[in-house]
Amino acid sequence: MTLIKSISGIRGTIGGNVGDNLTPVDAVKFASAYGTFLKNANPNKRLKVCIGRDARISGPMIHNLVVNTLVGLGIDIIDLGLSTTPTVEVAVPLEQADGGIILTASHNPKQWNALKLLNAKGEFLSGADGAQILEIAESEAFDFVDIDSLGEITENDAYMDIHIDEVLNLPLVDVEAVAQKKFKVVVDGVNSSGGIIIPKVLEQMSVEVVKLYCEPNGHFPHNPEPLKEHLTDICELVVAEKADFGIVVDPDVDRLAFISNDGEMFGEEYTLVAIADYVLSKTPGNTVSNMSSSRALRDITEKHNGSYQASAVGEVNVVELMKKTNAIIGGEGNGGIIYPEIHYGRDAVVGVALFLTYLANQEKTVAELRASYPQYYMSKNKIELTPQIDVDNVLKTMTEKYSSESHSELVELSTIDGVKIDFASEWVHLRKSNTEPIIRIYTEAPTQTAADTLAERFVSELKVIAGI
Repeated sequence: MTLIKSISGIRGTIGGNVGDNLTPVDAVKFASAYGTFLKNANPNKRLKVCIGRDARISGPMIHNLVVNTLVGLGIDIIDLGLSTTPTVEVAVPLEQADGGIILTASHNPKQWNALKLLNAKGEFLSGADGAQILEIAESEAFDFVDIDSLGEITENDAYMDIHIDEVLNLPLVDVEAVAQKKFKVVVDGVNSSGGIIIPKVLEQMSVEVVKLYCEPNGHFPHNPEPLKEHLTDICELVVAEKADFGIVVDPDVDRLAFISNDGEMFGEEYTLVAIADYVLSKTPGNTVSNMSSSRALRDITEKHNGSYQASAVGEVNVVELMKKTNAIIGGEGNGGIIYPEIHYGRDAVVGVALFLTYLANQEKTVAELRASYPQYYMSKNKIELTPQIDVDNVLKTMTEKYSSESHSELVELSTIDGVKIDFASEWVHLRKSNTEPIIRIYTEAPTQTAADTLAERFVSELKVIAGI
């Protein structure tokens, strides 16, 4: 089954059977549920929703289905056309809209698409709101309007430019300082909307741009998740072009990865670390990332006399804790930068502008900057379980084991999201997948060998507990 219904939206592969994949019927059904949810929350109000999409091949089809379903519910549409996730998030409050939908499956391959759902603040829906939408979809409690009450569509393709303007007007973005450095940067836009917006923001900061895979045709030239094994081409091109660094984004431009000037990965985990280092140096305060993100952010935050906290995995959870702790900056270790000064959502465009400004004020290469940070290494593993195994009980048993036993190296144990065990110099995070019968095992340590060894230890312990 490749249709995944969750509180954050619906995603699936195109084609196949209704209810098993993201078919036109499923797209209409969940657009209807979202529109009905908005109408229930705002009775007797003429509603407005912003809709944008990435460059996936299925984008125009899904876009037309979703837009016209909402029109049939009497909802007006601001059609942003080809866009990015953070651009739609910026547009919703500027348009005083009641919600937004981004049609993108983020870093998933080209056969996938999805409906990402926003509230009136341009932020992802809460778990409770998402659960309501799933209930409405299940019951198909839709009530479409008559001919005189249909919604109207207004096209506005200016929002990527508006988004860039909002970013460049931020107090911590220094366009002149960047321009003086005459940087040269290679951009891999994975043939989606990042291939438009990232070169544009760079050019407006007087950066020389070398484009790689920047045609927004939806034919992804490599796996679109910005991981080292998928990025051989840009790593080679950065060196060949003698560029200052490289920029990689995913198809909807909410994840950001850098390639250092030596052609090595800067490390997705360190995107947030570097940008937080700059932001905190100018505006000291607190930070938040999720539990599976690098400890390096905590180290940098404490260097600037701030307080760091870790949330459960998921952007909604990060944002909630950021608001609670008045965090200056936050995000996720997958290259997701959340800078509340512009909006509460992961945004590669703001990340690029802040990183360039930081680099312009450093007498270091990108490789030297990366080497200046605390060095941590991660290991990411998973155990596949049979459906008969109670994953919750396995994790509960592991928690009890480490709670009751005397472990001299144990520093902290958290059960906010699965179980995270912090040791003095390393940690392990064990959590179940929301969509598959698997347990994810993430570890981090000062060396790759130590991270791998810790992972092997906990994989073995989990298998003993699960009886496999």
